[in-house]
Amino acid sequence: MNPLVSVIVPIYNAAPFLKETLDSIIASTYRPIEIVMVDDGSQDNSLNIAQDYCTYHPDCVVIAQANQGVSAARNKAIQSAQGTYILPVDADDKIGDTFIQQAVEVMEKNDNIRVVGCRCWMFGAVNKEWELPKFSHALLARKNMIPATALYRKADWERCGGYCEEEIYREDWDFWLSMMELGGTFYKLDEILFYYRISANSRRSLAKGKKKRIVDAINRRHPAYMQRYLGGPLHYHRSWSRIINFFRSERQQGNYSDWEKGEIIYAKRNILRNHNGLISKQFATPSLWRGIIYGLFCKSKAQRSYEYAQCLVGFTPPPIAYREVRYCGILRDSWYVCHKSECRYTFNDLIHNKSFPNRERILQSIGLFTAELYKHGVFHQDYSGGNILFNENGSKIEIIDLNRIKFYRHMPLKKGLQLFERLNIDKEALSILGATFAQVLSIDEEFVINYIVTHRWKKHIKQGITNLYE
Repeated sequence: MNPLVSVIVPIYNAAPFLKETLDSIIASTYRPIEIVMVDDGSQDNSLNIAQDYCTYHPDCVVIAQANQGVSAARNKAIQSAQGTYILPVDADDKIGDTFIQQAVEVMEKNDNIRVVGCRCWMFGAVNKEWELPKFSHALLARKNMIPATALYRKADWERCGGYCEEEIYREDWDFWLSMMELGGTFYKLDEILFYYRISANSRRSLAKGKKKRIVDAINRRHPAYMQRYLGGPLHYHRSWSRIINFFRSERQQGNYSDWEKGEIIYAKRNILRNHNGLISKQFATPSLWRGIIYGLFCKSKAQRSYEYAQCLVGFTPPPIAYREVRYCGILRDSWYVCHKSECRYTFNDLIHNKSFPNRERILQSIGLFTAELYKHGVFHQDYSGGNILFNENGSKIEIIDLNRIKFYRHMPLKKGLQLFERLNIDKEALSILGATFAQVLSIDEEFVINYIVTHRWKKHIKQGITNLYE
């Protein structure tokens, strides 16, 4: 049975539009739903309209309260809601009939996804797509790109304390920051399924005093998030926050000995340590130029590893944290920490031992795993012998060394087949990998095997490696 979804509709003087909003929700293809309306002291006919819908639609319920603001109205409705999932919809907006269905499917498949939204269309005084930027944590620290209407779990609403009922003017932005602080990420459906009404007075510029209050409130309520993604507090000129914090930053003082303790299990360019079941990876200190780049313009390897691991639940050991140390904003030292993998072996063990126990079965499992990476649009640029882990019988496969990952919405097949490029193993083993990959994806087995074998052979010749297929 599908989980119950509670659609939350705060109402304040929305009589001209409320019927249109409620009709769009009722037309949803997904069931079961409940529609929880809170009339926030409306002075027009809104409450009567809401009560009429309750008469004819058993899925609807209305609560009346004195005017307390939209955040208080949403919290009141969610407190009464019975659903596993929550979808807030303002009383003058609309949703597409498949929005809830698609959003629930995404949430049910991935616990790491905290919020699901979609592409948006503005209508009314303006009629065009609302072009929102691609989500990133660093950008969310500076501005909001998640519409108010997006699906999330009621349990997460409880964990983050609900919507802030202070007068902070950007309650949606503040709430999404609180949600992202729980860990996980935002997923955007590639379809217009939310319709945002623009009235003549919708696009009012904020006074300087209000902008300052917003920035002050965000910094007060989310200091750790700002520190992690901006290197310090959000500033009035939001787009300059990272640059300002870069020049104001100082080297973090303290004893790093705890980070440099533990059993060293790998020590070359980077250092891996075992800390009683946790694995830390200390990245090599970058050059001055790279330190400047990582400090100001792009994410460090440690940060990328942590964020990518959050998107790869089930594909990699669970992430714990990352840490960066800067001097005058220049990145010097960084670590990534995760749980120790249960997988004892690497793909290199298969390369060097053709009599490895259950070798064929394990190769088939790795072929299946590679197909899953392809289906999820995950391209590991160093998918090689030391970065593929497996257990004794191949029932569990994981990847590590995550800072060089690319994510595709629709990965071309030949791009997916390039995952096999760095697997320097014999021809027979490559054929097993390719056959399993093709079977999982229901594509031509002969084409896949010929492509990866031929391509690898050409690459070997170029590299001067000619004895692998003997």
